Amino acid sequence: MKYFISNCIILFFLLSCQSQTKSNDDFSSKIDSLLNTTTTRIFNGNVLIANKGKIVYSKSFGFKNFNLKTKLDMEDNFIIMSNSKQITAVLTLIEVDKGKIDLETPIKKYLPELNDRWADTITVHHLLNNTSGIDKIGKPLLYKPGTSFNYGNQTYNLLGRIISKCNNKPYEDVADELFKKLKMNQTFANHDSKKIKLVNGHLNTNNKHTAIDAFEFSKESIPSAGIISTVGDLYIWNNNLHFNKILKPSTYQKMITYTIKSQHFAFGETEIGYGYGVRINDNNPKTIGHTGMGSGYTTINLYYPKTDTSIIILENTMNDDIKISYHFELEIRKIIEKSDLIK
Repeated sequence: MKYFISNCIILFFLLSCQSQTKSNDDFSSKIDSLLNTTTTRIFNGNVLIANKGKIVYSKSFGFKNFNLKTKLDMEDNFIIMSNSKQITAVLTLIEVDKGKIDLETPIKKYLPELNDRWADTITVHHLLNNTSGIDKIGKPLLYKPGTSFNYGNQTYNLLGRIISKCNNKPYEDVADELFKKLKMNQTFANHDSKKIKLVNGHLNTNNKHTAIDAFEFSKESIPSAGIISTVGDLYIWNNNLHFNKILKPSTYQKMITYTIKSQHFAFGETEIGYGYGVRINDNNPKTIGHTGMGSGYTTINLYYPKTDTSIIILENTMNDDIKISYHFELEIRKIIEKSDLIK
């Protein structure tokens, strides 16, 4: 009898392991199959998925440069576009933790050179959650600060200037110092680093890719859309940010708390919250993240706090048909959210 019970226990254990392996293989094979399809468009980029401190999917698809047919690898650098805003938000909140910035203080205090009247009414909080109403410097506001949402780069470029003033050094130096501290060794705000392995951005028109070779990025726009990184380094970022290793817990909570909502097609048709450089989807499962697109790149970085799951996708293609720009990102989310990683 003991022998029979022992064998039953062993059999149950083996079947459980096989079931778990099958589940893991299932989502991996589904993603592989998806990313090899070309019906909607071609996928070209790097994907990293992690769960509970372990990387469970990590693959490159396609080319650094379509003309040269050089294959991508996981160490390649991409411009992460508006995912840079999350980093700039954190750099701002680090100054809040130091006591150098107050979220409810008008930005005129930090940027006295601004001549616009609205500099006395717009706060740092308004810049961080895109409710400032700023259209352009020297132009009237679109609305009273705090009453509506208007997504754009200008507000985060202003935050970059504030960060620079607080530290008496260029924004790029402040950012790169943080990356070095976090051991994000392939992430850069300074675009002239010799360590950068930046892949070409491409414009995709009907699955025909044109390389954007003459790419230039102004220093002013780096805080909003110009950080360079890898999928691996953004995973390091998630592990530090969401486990309160960069900000005080109370400050991190301010970052992921929202007072305004907006809609973004990469997150569905329903309006979701916008905090400080992150979108917050409270629908089950809760998701914190951001997207980025432009200059030949499409990016997304998502984090599921309940299960400690990251989905990071960097593409060096940008589609002229915006409706399919995040096709693969949306489909990968569906696969992962139905898998045992999220349940």
